[in-house]
Amino acid sequence: MMTSMMAWLGLGLLLLVGLGVVFTGVPAAVVLLATACLGAAIGALSSDVPVQLIGVLPERLIGLLENDLLQAIPLYVLMGALINRLPLADALYRSCLAILPRGPAAPVVSGIALGALLGPMNGSVGASVLALSRVVEPRLAASGISLPRRAAIVTVASTLGVVVPPSLVLILLGDAMLNAHTIAVTATGREDRVINTQDVFHGALAPAGLYLAACLVIGWWCNRKTKPDDKAAPGTAAARPTFAQAVLAAVAVSAILILLGGVATGYFYAVEAAAMGGFTLLVAGIGSGRLPLPVLNAVLRDVLALTGALFFLLVAATTFTLVLRILGTDALVAGWIAAIPGGTISATLIVLAGIGLSALVLDAFEIIFVVVPIVIPPLLIRVEDARWVAVLVLLALQASFLNPLIGYAVMMTRTVLKQPIPFPALLRSLLPYLFAQAALLLAVLLMPQLTHVGESAADRSRKPPAISDRDLEKRFEQMLPPSEPPPLDIAPGR
Repeated sequence: MMTSMMAWLGLGLLLLVGLGVVFTGVPAAVVLLATACLGAAIGALSSDVPVQLIGVLPERLIGLLENDLLQAIPLYVLMGALINRLPLADALYRSCLAILPRGPAAPVVSGIALGALLGPMNGSVGASVLALSRVVEPRLAASGISLPRRAAIVTVASTLGVVVPPSLVLILLGDAMLNAHTIAVTATGREDRVINTQDVFHGALAPAGLYLAACLVIGWWCNRKTKPDDKAAPGTAAARPTFAQAVLAAVAVSAILILLGGVATGYFYAVEAAAMGGFTLLVAGIGSGRLPLPVLNAVLRDVLALTGALFFLLVAATTFTLVLRILGTDALVAGWIAAIPGGTISATLIVLAGIGLSALVLDAFEIIFVVVPIVIPPLLIRVEDARWVAVLVLLALQASFLNPLIGYAVMMTRTVLKQPIPFPALLRSLLPYLFAQAALLLAVLLMPQLTHVGESAADRSRKPPAISDRDLEKRFEQMLPPSEPPPLDIAPGR
């Protein structure tokens, strides 16, 4: 009875985290650590809770931080910071606008395309909002597009990088799905090949392409009859790119497509792509004189501060989830998910709804670090298609950014534009994109094959790769130390 009460205490701690994040203004990592300490202290008062298991926390954190995939976090943060300092976004926007047929909707299409191109390199939705607000929003205003529509376009375009690989959200979700799938395979004894980040990349390609195409069509259709604003401020009208900007845009697009294509096809890993992108931007900034030493120092300080905040959040979330496991909350949630009536679709839909409710108080990173480790392992015990589940969670996370009430992208855009935007008008402008996103989520839910487009036969089997006896023998030989040759027996006098 006491153990059951402790499990319910963990759910109360989750609710307390949400309330603390919303109403205190304290960083989420601090709230998570404080709540974890409270839960551990309450559990220590009960003899039924093995609080001594908290001693495994140091080893758990060391194992977590030894993950090579986490190297991508500072690299993507660096790319986002460099993009904000370099004139790359302006060159891409002007070049895209010059290619499109002239019309009132051309700036909208260019802005959405820019969000899809720079979103994965920015590394975060916040960085995309800043870049698009600085480059695209003044041009949209000059084209006569109303403020609510401008805010909606910037908001939607800034979230495209979430689903286009290799985004930072996608990388972190891929690592969380790998851990969750490992737990599910161990619990069930299935011979599944454990999902990895590359599988999530491939699974997201087709849904991301469909949503990008829908956004481009919606942006063109809703703004095709907009009249230019004669009262726009001078200098905000879209000018044709200079020769240098056109060359920069061509090189940048080629590099982006090579990196994205390499990651999507498996030639590059996410960390390698992030390292190449960061190095290229750094060399370009130094070579062009855009990054003098004071500016470079400021960029690196920003990168270290944001990277430290993300790692602090990761450590705090790991501590909190360990306390929840000690209290038995994960077993309680697993029992609920196992008892959901119906098949795989009903169970998946209810879990996605729970993630959506979490998005009302937590952002995508907090959901990946806190909620996914609790609800996804028991779901994967029931649902064998881990790739499909991963893409659905990714789409749900993207939808959380566009939540009209407190979505991170919506709130960030309203803050950056620094203009009062009536909520009803903003909601009307967002509705077509929200309907498209809901339709895509429903399509992927009902048609899992959308996440398996281009999947190889080996991956489709879901079985771990077989190792022949000869290959196994070679691996053992490589692990053994080299044997020394016997000494030569040389007779005296020879």
